[in-house]
Amino acid sequence: MTLSLLGIAAPASAQDDPRSCNDELPAGTPSYVTCRWLNTPEEALNAVQFWMQNDGENMEAAAPIPPILIDCAEDGNECTPAAPGPGDGDGELHDVGEPDVEGAEDGGTPECAAGEDCYVNPHGLTQAQVSEAEKTAAGQAVKTAAAAGLRVWVDTELSDDWKAGKLPEAARKVAAVAAQEGVVGVRFARQLGVGQTFQNADEMDKFVTEATAELRKLLPGRKLAAHTVVPVFGCGAEEACKTAVTAKYPLLDPDRIGAWLAKGLIDQLALDSGHLATTYTPWKIDAATAQRNQWLQVRARAWDAYGHLTAEDAGFAAAGGSQLTAEQVTKAVTERVATPLQDDAAETVTLWSRWQNAEGQVSRMYGEKWAANATWDQFKKLTEIRPRLATVYDPAHPETDAATDLKALSEVFGQVYVHTA
Repeated sequence: MTLSLLGIAAPASAQDDPRSCNDELPAGTPSYVTCRWLNTPEEALNAVQFWMQNDGENMEAAAPIPPILIDCAEDGNECTPAAPGPGDGDGELHDVGEPDVEGAEDGGTPECAAGEDCYVNPHGLTQAQVSEAEKTAAGQAVKTAAAAGLRVWVDTELSDDWKAGKLPEAARKVAAVAAQEGVVGVRFARQLGVGQTFQNADEMDKFVTEATAELRKLLPGRKLAAHTVVPVFGCGAEEACKTAVTAKYPLLDPDRIGAWLAKGLIDQLALDSGHLATTYTPWKIDAATAQRNQWLQVRARAWDAYGHLTAEDAGFAAAGGSQLTAEQVTKAVTERVATPLQDDAAETVTLWSRWQNAEGQVSRMYGEKWAANATWDQFKKLTEIRPRLATVYDPAHPETDAATDLKALSEVFGQVYVHTA
């Protein structure tokens, strides 16, 4: 009665409403859930019988409702033709290859230089640029590495080019190498924020933003990576250490670096481990403790939610070749490879298997000309984590030749960064 006085109709009960199907609901259904037939079973059956009777006579006789047409010639009707839109042409038929409209393009045929194969490159790179890049030492090394079963990145340094105002040309040169099949992405900076390249953190951010924008335009779908270091992470809870290290490395602010991942500017971040052995000596923090501190901080900041984290370590290589014993290698692997990988703090570990200093002295994990040693033998046994191990290869400074070198590297590593100048 109260509902009626307010002008609100009370719902009919299931017994009074022929379209109610509440009795079909399972036991325990809340009272606010109701069921109502759009067509009752009887109505649905009648509709089927109507269309199917006499072998579908009514269905065959059915026809679309005639459209409403306006005769533009009839007195009183006025028809204004629509203005042609983009791509509508001139309404006339033309032969294949003819322009649709006078002055239009020639049917979409790309213009090509004499003697050059014609094709449209989605990366904005010309075929000549890609072909030339494939012939370089880096281009050939990329093909060889992919054939050896390695996951391939192209490794370069664009910060100096950016500083000199030559980023577009440098990025295009790198992109031409990275446009090849089998390349995952480009690592465009090493030791980012270390040294005198950038005057302040804002300038460094501008470089990262502009370099990644340029590379994503040229290489849509490829991943982008950067290598840096966050010294304050190694301090752990030692406040004096954090204060001193932050003052010494003002550009390496973890919040700023983490933002590159959070904003999607980079897909992979490599954190160097080279400083861990000596940086924290004044606070009696050894390398193993600093290592644990670093990766605890990475996990706490959930950087892996935004991108791929990798640890980078050049310490297994020594002048001439590694001199570690099998026991020393095992201990070093536990501290410097297993620790970052534990609990997914890092997904991969990048180890420099060979590098050459400014004086030409070569450091290696293995022996000269691939001579065996304890370090290399021990790493060959780590088959379970091979996909998580990466290395850097410089085709300009091979150990023997690219084919031999990359085949040997594929016995230890699952990924490789092929360096290009």
